[in-house]
Amino acid sequence: MKPYHSRRRRGFTLIEVLMVLVILVIIMSLAVGSYTSAQKKAQINAAKAQIGLFETPLETYHLDMNAYPSSNQGLEALRSPPSDVQNSEKWGGPYLNKPIPLDPWGHSYQYVSPGKYNPDSYDVWSVGPDGVDGTNDDIGNWNIQQ
Repeated sequence: MKPYHSRRRRGFTLIEVLMVLVILVIIMSLAVGSYTSAQKKAQINAAKAQIGLFETPLETYHLDMNAYPSSNQGLEALRSPPSDVQNSEKWGGPYLNKPIPLDPWGHSYQYVSPGKYNPDSYDVWSVGPDGVDGTNDDIGNWNIQQ
């Protein structure tokens, strides 16, 4: 006869299970951190791209009207003729076929002419992720190359 061998099933110890859980938590936190960083970078790049897309319609408006839209007229002057312009028959728009988009954080793009950073033309900017104008995270046509 064969000697009786203990056929006791061995399971995982509590320490082994906890170590696996710790490793999984570390991996998940790294993945979430990478995703958040990539998402933030993508939103900034989207804002820069949208700001860059305003350049051609604004320059075309300038060619037609011999001036950029005033700060009061804003970017909406690219969609419909401003009521306070003297030579409205020169307006050749709409210069944008779609409504003015919101920035990636859901805020309206800001516009001023003449610009603080571009005194001979205009400034267009997003107030950035914090939603506060005049902070370091603002993204404007003066810094979209950075």
